[in-house]
Amino acid sequence: MPGLGWDAAAEQRFDVNLSILFTELPLLERPAAAAAAGFTAVELWWPWIDSPTPERSELDALRKAIEDAGVQLTGLNFYAGQLPGPDRGALSVPGEESERFRANVEVAAEFAGSLGCGALNALYGNRVDGVDPAEQDALALENLVLAARAADGIGAILLIEALNKPESPLYPLVSAPAAVGVVDKVNAATGLDNARFLMDLYHLSMNGEDLPAAIERYTAKTGHVQIADNPGRGAPGTGSLPLEDLLGRLRKAGYDGWVGLEYKPGDRPSAEAFDWLPR
Repeated sequence: MPGLGWDAAAEQRFDVNLSILFTELPLLERPAAAAAAGFTAVELWWPWIDSPTPERSELDALRKAIEDAGVQLTGLNFYAGQLPGPDRGALSVPGEESERFRANVEVAAEFAGSLGCGALNALYGNRVDGVDPAEQDALALENLVLAARAADGIGAILLIEALNKPESPLYPLVSAPAAVGVVDKVNAATGLDNARFLMDLYHLSMNGEDLPAAIERYTAKTGHVQIADNPGRGAPGTGSLPLEDLLGRLRKAGYDGWVGLEYKPGDRPSAEAFDWLPR
């Protein structure tokens, strides 16, 4: 996409998501690869999908890799089950998964805090057959309050994300209003006012939402933005989303935070997936 101008992009701060880009490399090599590609900041899903409480040595090794690369960790997911995979979070799933989420809260917050990371993302979790949705929502609020308090303890915000229904049919937060409604409930319950909307323009577009209207309505409640093109979830320019225009609208609406690059590199090395970026 070189030559398209991308005036809005030139004013944005982009970070690269190391759980979807540079995955051809071992986890501990990805921060340095992001730095070599010109990025000063990275974000991550929870890196240890099988364990909410990994060994201290694993946490220390990733912390060192991030510090040695000289990049800032701007966002981290709490434990979310098998992601990528069938799961879309754990905090509203009764039983073992909810317990795993709770066990992870302080671990994730401590790790994020040690790296000056200011945003923790809590994926809501899928609906479960045979469980009353109201029961799941009550459990979710309880766990989100715990997460918001832990985030507040390190001076961070708690992010709540809308996903998209075609790819996540059992996930209940598949619109901006649904996710923002949960944000409001968490803030009302804690009084901390540190819950924010994670506006992922790819997911919202997959849901067929009016993106300019969502930006106008919800930017004030947005704590982080992520992008990928649609269709395909590839780099900007591989689909038809007017991402340059949308980022310009976000800036005009007052958003000056990080924009996470959460797209698939396609059939090329991740380092070659940034040719659309203004230099």
